[in-house]
Amino acid sequence: MIFKMKLENLLLILWFFLVGFHVACAHKCSETGFFIPHGKFDTNRGLLLSSLASNVSGRGGFYNSSVGQGSDRVYAVGMCIPGTEPKVCSNCIHLASNELMETCPNQTEGLLWFEKETLCMIRYSNRLFFGTLEMEPSYKVYNTAAFQVNLTEFDNTWEALMLRVIAQATSSSNPMYYGAGIQKIGSSRNIYAFVLCSKDISPWNCAKCLRQNVDDYRSCCSGKQGGLTMRLSCFMEWDLYPFFGVFQNQTSPTTHKKDSKKISTGTIVGIIVLLTFMSSVLLALGLALCRRRKTYQEFATERRSMTTYGTEPQYDDADDITTSGSLQFDFKAIEAATCNFHESNKLGHGGFGEVYKGTFPNGTEVAVKRLSNSSGQGEQEFQNEVLLVAKLQHRNLVKLLGFSVEREEKILVYEFVPNKSLDYFLFDHRKRSQLDWRKS
Repeated sequence: MIFKMKLENLLLILWFFLVGFHVACAHKCSETGFFIPHGKFDTNRGLLLSSLASNVSGRGGFYNSSVGQGSDRVYAVGMCIPGTEPKVCSNCIHLASNELMETCPNQTEGLLWFEKETLCMIRYSNRLFFGTLEMEPSYKVYNTAAFQVNLTEFDNTWEALMLRVIAQATSSSNPMYYGAGIQKIGSSRNIYAFVLCSKDISPWNCAKCLRQNVDDYRSCCSGKQGGLTMRLSCFMEWDLYPFFGVFQNQTSPTTHKKDSKKISTGTIVGIIVLLTFMSSVLLALGLALCRRRKTYQEFATERRSMTTYGTEPQYDDADDITTSGSLQFDFKAIEAATCNFHESNKLGHGGFGEVYKGTFPNGTEVAVKRLSNSSGQGEQEFQNEVLLVAKLQHRNLVKLLGFSVEREEKILVYEFVPNKSLDYFLFDHRKRSQLDWRKS
């Protein structure tokens, strides 16, 4: 147990030295306006969105324009986090444009906040919206996992941090309407947050939009360790872990002593050398330990005791109700992880439903099985089956991470196995030859 705790602490330290990678999306499509596919509006939309990548990356990370005349005219805007390298920004905008055209195939308005190495946003409409503050519709998603912290202290620290980054984003010295910050909470943890507004609105409207996001937090997400709120004109995200491409130049706030002296150049060089050495050592250890899977605290805490094959689980039936609750995922988080069960994330299907690949905002990959309505299971039968499968833990079995039951949806969440299961090779005459039983 001591070794395991040290290992998890080591991997947590590695997170701050080795930047992770993940893809997430949050989109909105018009529910009332539609156009005829392959018509003039569709053509203009494709031309405009395909030109955004080069124009946004080549003009400092922000660009808006329009194409067409009359009812076929399309307006669009694209934006990356200020300071993003042009190549990274261009790639993010390009992928976001393709994703939005697939997600909103014939809607006259669409918006997508997209994360791939950086955060970028694209939006198009059949009406002129440049420079206009738009507060609705809004989008909210948050982490439902429990964590050990004083909620009052967390909320107070969170609000102080958000007020600071909002002031940073809307100050006269920051015309890009962007702010990021870190605030220490407790003895060993930080809260990371960043905000971003569309560059074509006024600083006052940017602050108004972001303050509304703060109000949303108070009503829906108080005490949640991570989440995001999105509107047409602004974006806000927070977590206990740093975001890719945001915090490279941010440092944790420190307490300054009145009698502190300036650090000499030699000391700075020594610190840099020491940090470089530590990074190299941690990188080597990380590569050696990369096969050990650690369930990320944001979406799934360690819910059950691991047992070896042939031994009894370390809990009894009296714990079933508690176990069921701790296994449950928020359905909206699963929708966001799979990009609303997008066809590009589909891994396969069978008689009981379809399987999708999902990626949570921290980069954790999962396999999401969406049971079909024809499976014939009731909610109680479904939860009983989940409890039974959750107790069957073995290193050669795919781990069940949890489930979700909401409305007519019944979802199972498994760990993601990149190389598929053994039966994929056993029952295929050609792939069977790839197995070498002499190898351990």
